Amino acid sequence: MWLQLAWSLVLASSAASSASRRCEDSLATPLPYSSFSSSSVYGRGYGAGYAKLNRKQGAGGWSPLDTDRYQWLQVDLGSRKQVVAIATQGRYSSSDWTSKYRLLYSDAQRNWRPYLQDGNIWTFEGNRNSEDVVRQELQHAILTRYIRFIPLEWNKDGRIGVRLELYGCSYWADVISFDGTGIISYRFRSKKMKIVKDVITLKFRTTVRDGVLLHGEGQQGDYISLELSRARLLLSINLGSSEYGSIQGHTTVASGSLLDDDHWHSVVIERYRRNINFTLDHHTKHFRTNGEFDHLDLDYEVKSRNLTFSCVESSSSPVFFNSTSFLQLPGQSNGDTLSVSLSFRTWNPSGLLMFTELADGWVELGLVEGKVTVYMNVTQKKNTRIEISSGSSLNDGQWHSVHLNALENHAMLTVDGDEASTVRTAIPIQVQTGGVYFFGGGSFLAASSRSLQRSFQGCMQMIHIDDHLVDLRAVEQGLIGTFENVTLDMCAIIDRCVPNHCEHGGECSQTWDTFSCNCSGTGYTGATCHSPLYQQSCEEYELQGQSSGAYWIDPDGSGPIAPFRVHCDMTEETVWTTLRNNLSPQTPVSSHDQYGKAVLQITYNATDEQVSKQTSQSCSFVSSRYSSRLITANEKHFYWGGSGPGIQKCACGIENNCTDPGHFCNCDAELKEDAGLLLYKDHLPVSQVVVGDTSKSGSEAKLTVGPLKCRGDRSYWNAASFTSPASSVHFQSFPGETSTDISFYFKTSSPHGVFLESVGGSSRLHIQIRVVLLTLEVGGELVQLSVHSPRPLNDDEWHRVQVEKNIKEAVLVLDGRHREVRAARTQAHAKLELYTDLFLGASSGQRSFLGCMRALRINGVIFDLERRAAETPGVSPGCQGHCSRYEMHCRNGGKCVEQYNGYSCDCSLTAYDGPFCTDDVGGYFETGTLVRYDFLPDMGAPVPDEMKGSPGWGLSGEANLTREELVFSFSTHSAPSILVYISSRTQDSLAVVLRQNGTLQIRYSLGGLMEPFTIDIDRRNMANGQPHSVNITRSFREIRLQLDHYPLSTYTLPETSDVHFNLVKSIFLGKVFETGQIDPVLIERYNTPGFVGCLSRVQFNSVAPLKAALRSGMTAPVSTHGILVPSNCGASPLTIPPMSSAHDPWHSETAGSVFPFKEEKKRADGVNRNSAIIGGIISVVIFSVLCILVFVVRHTFRHKGSYHTNEAKGAESADCADAAIIVNDPAFTETIDESKREWFI
Repeated sequence: MWLQLAWSLVLASSAASSASRRCEDSLATPLPYSSFSSSSVYGRGYGAGYAKLNRKQGAGGWSPLDTDRYQWLQVDLGSRKQVVAIATQGRYSSSDWTSKYRLLYSDAQRNWRPYLQDGNIWTFEGNRNSEDVVRQELQHAILTRYIRFIPLEWNKDGRIGVRLELYGCSYWADVISFDGTGIISYRFRSKKMKIVKDVITLKFRTTVRDGVLLHGEGQQGDYISLELSRARLLLSINLGSSEYGSIQGHTTVASGSLLDDDHWHSVVIERYRRNINFTLDHHTKHFRTNGEFDHLDLDYEVKSRNLTFSCVESSSSPVFFNSTSFLQLPGQSNGDTLSVSLSFRTWNPSGLLMFTELADGWVELGLVEGKVTVYMNVTQKKNTRIEISSGSSLNDGQWHSVHLNALENHAMLTVDGDEASTVRTAIPIQVQTGGVYFFGGGSFLAASSRSLQRSFQGCMQMIHIDDHLVDLRAVEQGLIGTFENVTLDMCAIIDRCVPNHCEHGGECSQTWDTFSCNCSGTGYTGATCHSPLYQQSCEEYELQGQSSGAYWIDPDGSGPIAPFRVHCDMTEETVWTTLRNNLSPQTPVSSHDQYGKAVLQITYNATDEQVSKQTSQSCSFVSSRYSSRLITANEKHFYWGGSGPGIQKCACGIENNCTDPGHFCNCDAELKEDAGLLLYKDHLPVSQVVVGDTSKSGSEAKLTVGPLKCRGDRSYWNAASFTSPASSVHFQSFPGETSTDISFYFKTSSPHGVFLESVGGSSRLHIQIRVVLLTLEVGGELVQLSVHSPRPLNDDEWHRVQVEKNIKEAVLVLDGRHREVRAARTQAHAKLELYTDLFLGASSGQRSFLGCMRALRINGVIFDLERRAAETPGVSPGCQGHCSRYEMHCRNGGKCVEQYNGYSCDCSLTAYDGPFCTDDVGGYFETGTLVRYDFLPDMGAPVPDEMKGSPGWGLSGEANLTREELVFSFSTHSAPSILVYISSRTQDSLAVVLRQNGTLQIRYSLGGLMEPFTIDIDRRNMANGQPHSVNITRSFREIRLQLDHYPLSTYTLPETSDVHFNLVKSIFLGKVFETGQIDPVLIERYNTPGFVGCLSRVQFNSVAPLKAALRSGMTAPVSTHGILVPSNCGASPLTIPPMSSAHDPWHSETAGSVFPFKEEKKRADGVNRNSAIIGGIISVVIFSVLCILVFVVRHTFRHKGSYHTNEAKGAESADCADAAIIVNDPAFTETIDESKREWFI
């Protein structure tokens, strides 16, 4: 093994000199032609030496003879260099260029190592033409002498072609070779070192997986040690332990894997007191040492040794197999002994290692579920099958050796050189070899059923056939054997679990291609155990409809604090979270120290971090005590529950009700108790209670420290309102992580807008509502996710968005139910680097999100929206929408819709119009006019979207109603007539009619009765030309009637009546025109000549048939026969309060009373009578003035000599003269409106 001591004085001066200039030298251009070599050359002018950037000599670059993926171009840099970048061009003025490539590097032209980035064999993007220069920066510099350029893709219309340049600088360091017994001591200037800060750096390479690299120790037990164990690097350090072992300072941290690959690995150890950064190959682990000591006390000598390493050069190079590779090698034919041995390393549990045919059968050596298994099939003995296996869990990525030996009549299998565990078995015949051996796979796997194995993925070396080591260089030169898709002299195995991408303690397992995480028991979920499994607070559980009980909560989401169990109390309006402690109620205080004080430690069913996270809310303690002091968060506080800091009194002393007025605490007088709440959040939770004066004879103390109770969750409701399409909230960029999650709630009435946007150096994040669209771009990779919701997202209701981007996938979740997942590319294991600022809303000229956003959390960190919104124009703290402040203005069931600068009222599902849904929608019915609305039968056909939002949509024709509400207004002089009739596909019906005397009748026919159930309002003539409002509401058998401003009346259907209004079919207004069985009384008495007058506000449940008929822009199953003219019928919103039952002429207890406006029922004190006289005089005066004005106007126009005609121009096509006037005069609507009113003076 080679050990490079980077902390030597020589290296320190070298590093200082190299740091004085940039590492940007051109490394390839100064080299001679002979420093370039290649797999082949297309022609004389296409040699490797012409492959220098911007050169035109020869054919203008290198091109190989064959255009396939086995070609390479090699550059010998002359000595070890530090390479930081590569630039490429195509061959000059040609159609030959390379579009994708890889890099291999080596120090000795053997055992090549692929360039890795983000845990993958990296593929570089090359050229798209022959002249442009494409430069690629290496994520981490490589130290090497030889570099190979491996083309992977090229111009389809040309050949492989390249010119290149390598950038970097010279590198020099002392190198020491260890033979397994050597040791080097480094002596400090003083004989004893007591160090607070250390920096140790070194580089090493080896082919052995176990050994000590560095060790130093002191006389007090301090030590530091760096060693390899199973090809992993272990750092052990002890800054000191106590004499009796109560404080253990030993700390061990492991890093890396597969470090026995004979490649250089760099180590940096930085320590400041107990804080250590342990870096291996650019991956850093941060940790704190155990114990309480800060100094590393060492003797004057630090040793660097190797007890097992050996520098013997291996005579065999590794072979790399992928899923389509095989290596075919020759052996002895017709031999009586079969001997094959090899070493392998892989992550896959199964794969073919070797296959060979015998003269009478075949032999297969493979890996099955982590065991080496041999199958021998002897055809001479009627397909006798022999199976032996050995070893376990051999797919651990480590090198394992296998030796199979079959001779005479037995076979032996040895794994990892353990002769004691060699497996032997008898063979029924003498072995006779076939002479051809396949390793890793072969075409016979697909063409024959003899092998059930899959191809091997991994590395092999030290392949022996017939006890002879195979010369792989001869295989590469084509002198012996053959191969396909095999990479010789390289082992490109990757440990995908180092570093471990499974977060929060998730267990990582891997195959050759990928890794997976087992998140069981962690409290997290997802591909990398990143997303929290539990809600952040009891408040969130309550809003999901959960009830009181024990729950797991995770206040910081995907942050480092683990979830913990609490009790949630949701019985009150405020949600309470309770954390219990270890102290039983009324705990006796007995043991004390020499000062007479007893110390009681308080612990909780959560860690200090978890408790502190919870106390960020409003919290309190219930406590009672003897005389004592509290210790909270390592701070002492001398007060008790019910009091406060510095007061020096208990609750009874503050309220002046202590049992002994001479003391400020009951316990000071040894009477009763002192109890109260601890409400100062910064002083919670209580971790220790110290009780004094416990040594008094005859005294006794009992202590109760109640649970920690916290209410609400302010972070969950931390919100901001965006009121302008150009508004945005600015935050500093959040740190990039391999896994990044974002979650927030929003509500809006706008159909589109940008939620969040941030653009980094190589990453872009963009989330917007358009459905919900997430756009992520990481390292040039564009990932676009969209989630569709079954209901519109601009419904002004709260919706939740959750986004996660990790190295395996990108996930977008909407409302916890709708999910879109996109697998990441194999190479896309980069962090989300967001170096610029983060904007909520749009910062790039797009339309911003309009509405409310709350509970924004990124990587477990809550963003304070309210504080930042208070500083930002166009954004306001909290979610105080216009609707929450002005919802009272949307009347009659209208829905308030948020607008970015106001609000609007959606009246589509009401019988009203206008900005506040207060304008009546009505129509004047001439003789014979009717409106018919038909409910669509539920036949499974889709309903057009434009109909669903119309006032005529809202009820399926197949509905069987047990509740309905019918509301309308009318005015008429005509009786009898039908106002509203609702039919069904059965014989059920509901009718509201005016009888001959103008009184109102309601007729319910729901089945079960011989005649309809009728409700007669006999006490008033409703056909008096005045507007009347009717509200009929039924729930099962109960019918409620509200007529005008009179008190509510209640009626009950008979017990024999059905309660279901089955299969509602149609609504008729003004007249009935329908076939089938209809109530004959309706047709005979009320249907002819039909209703004449005004109807308005007609609504049956959510259906407004008259509004649908009068609004031409609405699509609804409604038809009109006859003349229907829009009119509000003189109706207006009611402002008269309901009459009391004492004055109600319809009330059952006052049936004999007369109307209250009659003169004889007025007050007898004369006040009302005098007012009536005065009012009458004023009325007479006003009437006389009006008569004079009318006479003057008529006299004036009579003498003007002008001639006016009201003859309608459309009389020819009209049914009558009145109809012609209606058709031709647009203002006639208002004429009717005014003509139907009665004026009282």
